[in-house]
Amino acid sequence: MNRIISMPISIYALGGLGEVGKNMYCIENEETLIIIDAGVRFPGVELPGIDYIVPDFTHLKNNRNKIKALFITHGHEDHIGGIPFLLQTVNIPVIYAPRLAAALIKNRLEEYRIGDRAKIVEYDDNSVFNVDSMRVSFFRVTHSIPDSFGVVVDTKEGRIMSTGDFKVDLTPIGPDIDLTKIAQLGNEGVDLLLSDSTNAEQEGYTPSEKNVLDSIKEVFENAQGRLIISTFSSNISRIQQICEVAVQMGRKIAIVGRSMEKAVEISRGFGYIHVPDNSIIQVQDIRQYRTSEILILCTGSQGEPMAALSRIANGEHKDVHIQPGDTVVFSSSAIPGNGIMIERVVNQLARAGAEVVTNSILSDIHSSGHPSKQELRLMLKLVKPKYFMPMHGEYRMLRIHSELAATVGVPLENSFILDNGDTLTLSKHKVTRSYPVEHGNTYIDGKDINGLVNAVIEDRKNLTDDGMVAITISIDSKNNKIVVPPEFYSKGLINQGSVHFIDECKHLVEKAVREKLMTKTNFAELKTVIKSVASAAIFDKTNCSPMIIPVIMSKN
Repeated sequence: MNRIISMPISIYALGGLGEVGKNMYCIENEETLIIIDAGVRFPGVELPGIDYIVPDFTHLKNNRNKIKALFITHGHEDHIGGIPFLLQTVNIPVIYAPRLAAALIKNRLEEYRIGDRAKIVEYDDNSVFNVDSMRVSFFRVTHSIPDSFGVVVDTKEGRIMSTGDFKVDLTPIGPDIDLTKIAQLGNEGVDLLLSDSTNAEQEGYTPSEKNVLDSIKEVFENAQGRLIISTFSSNISRIQQICEVAVQMGRKIAIVGRSMEKAVEISRGFGYIHVPDNSIIQVQDIRQYRTSEILILCTGSQGEPMAALSRIANGEHKDVHIQPGDTVVFSSSAIPGNGIMIERVVNQLARAGAEVVTNSILSDIHSSGHPSKQELRLMLKLVKPKYFMPMHGEYRMLRIHSELAATVGVPLENSFILDNGDTLTLSKHKVTRSYPVEHGNTYIDGKDINGLVNAVIEDRKNLTDDGMVAITISIDSKNNKIVVPPEFYSKGLINQGSVHFIDECKHLVEKAVREKLMTKTNFAELKTVIKSVASAAIFDKTNCSPMIIPVIMSKN
């Protein structure tokens, strides 16, 4: 008789816990590692110069021989945006993705000129893939982008089920959520459920996407001049509704922003967005039409500095400039942390003469793609998991979701509120905590896959907050004497014009260097002394901690 060898399953996230975005969840045993989603998180104003934040892939590099597949739940950037960086770090034998997500991934990889590095296989709700001893299947869910799915991983140790991003929309734009299949999976038995927590703070049900249609029509009817609507380029359901109303109202559609242009092009090709060719015009042709005949559809609803709407608001776009009578609509809610950037863009638009419409009680122009509490309760009731791990949300969202699960039958001791890197072990249908894996953030500036280390980020924060001071000094290294006393060059420092303050700092630095030169020393030690003395003196006078850059020139 053959003995079945038990291989406990590890479940952990490298991104998506304690944050909204950067989703990456891993399921691993001794021979196999599969990944669910590989997203990015977009930085706020606290990270100057950073374009994307992706997970630290060190653990994956250390286990590269075990990686067998990447499964994508849907085509949003916080689930697929990290793929180019992942593929340049480790080999992914195959990427399984829904139809629309697969097309968006291919387009993104072509932008990075690495389209040949990935084998992409499309799946639907009937697909089943065997990855070593793991069996992976899918169930359809409703979200703000077509072709969204949850994932089921069956192993000898038990069943793991991930909802992906979803909401229970009974009048959706597109296919229904497959509640029958979800209930069937629950009746068969689910050991561990991972479920979307983004809207866990909201009671009731998330409004249907179709509820937004009336508000969109009202905005069109009230706009006397040009209408500029900004939303996520991947919110295909919303874009379809906007285009549908634009055609009804006789407005020509100009699409601004590369990601928006590509998303519309791909979605039209697949039949997810229906709009006649003669309704779409080039942005440079908008002057040929009356202002009341124009709709400009663009990216930038989160206030991103390089997005189309920000460039329009700043007067930097070559074809679109705000003029009195324009109505600008933000048709998406703010991602946590982006509020300041959005407010800045709103004020710039208003200053230029536009009427700005944002999400409010009076203008319900955004419907979330994530489930509120009643939908979360329904999912838990249908699945009836033995153990529960809330995912995709900040800590307070995960905690609320865990407490909510306790009210519908999942004991609190069977719920696990984790951080990125924390690990659960599934063995013989029992889930326990285990040792964490290496994790963290990689900050992407441009397309450099190496990312920036935390020290560089801290330097940027210091420059933003307190400026910098360069201190030059010339010494005779042979005789250990100062040839030219220290000079200070500062940028962005309070009191930099105070001669008395600068002279006092120079005196303290010069005294410290002279004392150090009387002992056996080297350039590294001298730089440390200069930084230490100057930092203390500057902080004492200004309560600021600028970046100190010592420059030592040697006569010899």
